[in-house]
Amino acid sequence: MGYFRFRKTLSVLPGVKVNLSKTGVSTSVGGKGATLNIGHGKKNVTLGIPGTGLSYRTQASSQLVIAAVVVVILVGIAYLIQPELVKAALHWWQPKWF
Repeated sequence: MGYFRFRKTLSVLPGVKVNLSKTGVSTSVGGKGATLNIGHGKKNVTLGIPGTGLSYRTQASSQLVIAAVVVVILVGIAYLIQPELVKAALHWWQPKWF
């Protein structure tokens, strides 16, 4: 038997998203190719090849989560001061075909 699912994603800052679903709230940090997802009592890192549908997911260590939170805070502060510079820095590595 089928069931309905609900999910809504809100972009908070470049590279930071809040995901809302009927089971709770989670946060995603990252972008194409690498994402850290924290929520529902789980911490996962996903590495993927954009455009292919191929990815690898594993649990994240507490140290990685703390480091990601610190980076997000620093990027958030920088974004409030120089948004264009932060956007350029976050997208410099992305190949043009993605």
